Amino acid sequence: MAAVEIVSFGYLHDAPPAADLTIDLRHHFRDPHVSPELRYMTANDEPVRTAVLNTPGITDLVDATATAVAAFTSGPSAGTVTVADGCAGGRHRAPTFARALADRLSAAGHSVTVQHRDLDKPVVQR
Repeated sequence: MAAVEIVSFGYLHDAPPAADLTIDLRHHFRDPHVSPELRYMTANDEPVRTAVLNTPGITDLVDATATAVAAFTSGPSAGTVTVADGCAGGRHRAPTFARALADRLSAAGHSVTVQHRDLDKPVVQR
């Protein structure tokens, strides 16, 4: 199986990283940042992961993205497939999605690395 690199990021910090496939989680999925009890937590905290993964459509998007990655890896190139997924600040939705996608792809036999570009950056005040 081809190697897959997943990079989570926040659009409010910098431009999206270069990728073969970029997933924008900002507009279609509720932002945990709006909940005061979750705002200063990150995807390292179980309540954030639970909130994100219980959002309608997220697990369907993980599955669809895994299917897209499989299509990329079935092509003639032997190179790494890079998936970037972003949300507003890069602390909640994007890293949770990245980890869920990594778990799904690893279970399918892919060699997966995950990088969270903005997970440890300060909360963006909006």
